[in-house]
Amino acid sequence: MNASELDWNDPTDLENATRGLVGRLDPCIIRDATGSVVWDNERWSFLEQNCPETAHPSLWRQARLNALDGLFEVVPGVYQIRGFDISNMTLVEGDTGVVVIDPLISEECAAAGLALYRSHRGERPVSAVVYTHSHLDHFGGVGGVVDRADVTAGRVPVIAPEGFMEHAVGENVIAGPAMLVRAGYMYGRSLPADPGGMIGFGLGQATSSGRMGLIAPTALIARTGEELVVDGVRLVFQLTPGTEAPSEMNFLLPDHRVLLVAENANHTLHNVLTLRGAEVRDAQAWAGYLTETVQLFADRAEVLIGSHHWPTWGRAELTTLLSEQRDAYAYLHDQTVRLMNRGLTATEIAEELREFPGDLGSAWHARGYYGTLSHNSKAVYQRYMGWYDGNPAHLWQLPPEEAGRRYVDLMGGAEAVVKKARESFDAGDLRWVAEVLNHVLFAEPDHAEARELQAATFERLAHGAESGIWRNFYLCGAHELRRPAEARRVTAGNSGADMIPALSTLQIFQSWAVRLDGPAAAAHRLLLRWEFTDTAETWTLLLANGVLTPMRGNVPGDGQPDAVLRLTRAEFNRALLGATDFASAEAAGTISVEGDRRALLTLLGLLEEPALTFPVALP
Repeated sequence: MNASELDWNDPTDLENATRGLVGRLDPCIIRDATGSVVWDNERWSFLEQNCPETAHPSLWRQARLNALDGLFEVVPGVYQIRGFDISNMTLVEGDTGVVVIDPLISEECAAAGLALYRSHRGERPVSAVVYTHSHLDHFGGVGGVVDRADVTAGRVPVIAPEGFMEHAVGENVIAGPAMLVRAGYMYGRSLPADPGGMIGFGLGQATSSGRMGLIAPTALIARTGEELVVDGVRLVFQLTPGTEAPSEMNFLLPDHRVLLVAENANHTLHNVLTLRGAEVRDAQAWAGYLTETVQLFADRAEVLIGSHHWPTWGRAELTTLLSEQRDAYAYLHDQTVRLMNRGLTATEIAEELREFPGDLGSAWHARGYYGTLSHNSKAVYQRYMGWYDGNPAHLWQLPPEEAGRRYVDLMGGAEAVVKKARESFDAGDLRWVAEVLNHVLFAEPDHAEARELQAATFERLAHGAESGIWRNFYLCGAHELRRPAEARRVTAGNSGADMIPALSTLQIFQSWAVRLDGPAAAAHRLLLRWEFTDTAETWTLLLANGVLTPMRGNVPGDGQPDAVLRLTRAEFNRALLGATDFASAEAAGTISVEGDRRALLTLLGLLEEPALTFPVALP
């Protein structure tokens, strides 16, 4: 079903998105301690205009709903802060204070949300924090609502699903730098907020840029059906691992008849594989957990809320939404596998699965604003079959630059290809233009006419995209193509440094292993023992055959270590964060090195700094 066949007169979503408004932060602009803006919701005011030709009307409608901000009463005693970040912060009033659920990305935004709540509901202390799952936009702002000392002292419990810490700090460690660059495209961070640029990405409008942190949970939910009473608030949990996040949970507030489903059911189709990169999610399990949610809780709830978007009131209405969301993930899984077993490849399956049938096709909440049937079906294929489509011609393909040079030569040279591409552009055959010009640009990246025509093609594709993240990728690609060469250079640095104190020692050494220059390291064999005096950990690092292998404890049989380092984990963190370096720390006596000091320097010299930026639409 295309957008023109949707019920544009249905007022339900707008009524639900504005229902219960208690108050706003006016203007909704949040700054950090230095005065820098970390969140500006006022920049979306242009969405009050009619949808222009530069945007898909369905995505424009979604953006209008997502841009609504303020403190909202869901039911007496349950409130939400919406429009202060990509995600929602939910507040449940207890006997003495308030339970905070999912405290946004940034401390400044979470603190501003809590302050708005208190300005209307009184100075209630935070009595507990709940993380629904292991993604940054649901825990990063925790320092803005609770003091770490209160958590450490046991005065404020922090509750999360089992496996939370492992996945919260580990999901983006190994491939973090590449994911960070792609996330910039997915969320349109370089784009202006205007009718031709960034208008939101379906799940929310933008991501905040303030201070992020993590306080480890003090209580883990280990089984479905587990019930906790926190400050008089009853919570009944359902674990949903491997759905939208590897560690995630839903829960019922039975005394309020409110069901919170984290990010497992939304007012958009979600991603089975995000375009920024991640492990492929299990669409079949996702659908199965939503079936369980309905069975466990639907007859005990009157309102459905999530960690994004607006609530759904009414038992029949929330059951329908949960059931249709379930059917959406089941359909894309089952039909992908059906077509896969018929011999179709991922690309061919994506062309077959253009729209949901029946009631799903007319459901606003199943539209592809964030995830799409197209790239989600490819993800399901990837989960089962991997990258290879079985065609021997695709088993050992040339890299893009070499293939580009040969294609362009075969087609008569760059000028001839660009001329033909312009004819296709004028005819509106944009997907073909993008594919043909990609060969030209990987063969001749500085071809000015090809760059500009490809940028114009990306813009046209963006303006017709219902998916917010497709729009952002296209527009960021156009932006990249129009930047001068010096602005497109690869830059290196320490991405994800804020997470270092939260990483386990193993995770740090694993991140070193994927930074190791294997060909250069193959000439070396080193054995280094690390003794952390404050945590009583001992680790051995073996460098051999171009591979860095971390092993817990002393490893017999590999000979004497070349060097033994004794230090605290805190001092190790300082060195990794750049507050000191190993040589200075040794000179200061905070690190001792026994044996060959050059062994450590050799190892460190073989570690590449990850790229913070690199081109995506160009080689």
